[in-house]
Amino acid sequence: MQKPHLLFLVTEDWYFCSHRLPLAVAAKQAGFEVSVATRVTDHGQAIEAAGLRLIPLRLSRRSTHPLREARLIADLVRLYRRERPDIVHQVAMKPVIYGSLAAHLTGVRAVINALAGLGFLFTSDKASARLLRPLAETAFRLLLNRPNCRTILQNPDDMGLLTRDQVLEPDHIRLIRGSGVDLAKFAPTPEPAGPPLIVLPARMLWDKGVGEFVAAARQLRTEGSEAHFILAGHSDSENPSAIPEPQLRDWEHEGCIEWWGHRDDMAQVFRDCHIVCLPSYREGLPKALLEAAASGRPIVATDVPGCREVVRQGDNGLLAPRGDASALAAALRKLIGDAALRRSYGARSRAMAEAEFSLDAVIGQTLNLYREMLAP
Repeated sequence: MQKPHLLFLVTEDWYFCSHRLPLAVAAKQAGFEVSVATRVTDHGQAIEAAGLRLIPLRLSRRSTHPLREARLIADLVRLYRRERPDIVHQVAMKPVIYGSLAAHLTGVRAVINALAGLGFLFTSDKASARLLRPLAETAFRLLLNRPNCRTILQNPDDMGLLTRDQVLEPDHIRLIRGSGVDLAKFAPTPEPAGPPLIVLPARMLWDKGVGEFVAAARQLRTEGSEAHFILAGHSDSENPSAIPEPQLRDWEHEGCIEWWGHRDDMAQVFRDCHIVCLPSYREGLPKALLEAAASGRPIVATDVPGCREVVRQGDNGLLAPRGDASALAAALRKLIGDAALRRSYGARSRAMAEAEFSLDAVIGQTLNLYREMLAP
């Protein structure tokens, strides 16, 4: 009996490895033939080493040039016609829209679209985002409500927004909360000795709240706090919200923060820190916060969709209003000065990760969706 062919369409190879590789390996073990179409930079070898077939794509997340985008759509049509997948799993805004169009034109049997948050188009007030948002919503209505399509969303706020505005039909949505966390790899450890270390683990984007984190760090350092404030993540030049590297270097030179750049050893980063902070403007369900919770760390985040799914006020962390550096500083100040509260919140974080966000649970839910879509 021929194996069903599952094809992932993802913007970046590094994102696939960090968020979807365990799912793809589990699908292969469950009897699927698995291919991965993505832009290849530094992680192609890791994908192939996992026994998955790699298909390099010319894809730019930032491009809006009409001819370049038309060429990408044509490439996807040729890809789907050649590969003849039984099911495609498309991740993020551009793969979802362009891939769904290609899947419709080539008669792909089943289409899974995953939106890990609603991204720049829905979080930014820039003119370009306001211009493109209605176009994206129209594309969603036309392409994602077809009988053979399901859309995975990560939090109830995104579900409410897209159904309230009649962008997606409720019976075409599945809520799967995040990409899961490896509870063995990210395990709780006692706090390290020394002054509190607060880490912001994210790409260096303005809409991750990096500017507010730096302002809060500057305020607390001015007050005499001995805490250390760390930015752990790369500057993502493909994202319109990217913070230029010179700005990050200037902050570091000022002395209020350290910028560690991209880290492959995030489990060790969480072991080395006392508090995790993500003052994001909006999320799907941030993997970094799931990993922080599994590592038994207290969390300070913004009271926005996605973050409040992982951080419960006064239970495992503290929430501050979006864009409010002073409120963020106040929340951090409270945890910096109270080791017992940090331990209490950290224990609750780990319990929540075990109960709600395990990698095995997310993989199981997604494989069940694949089987549902391929059922006769």
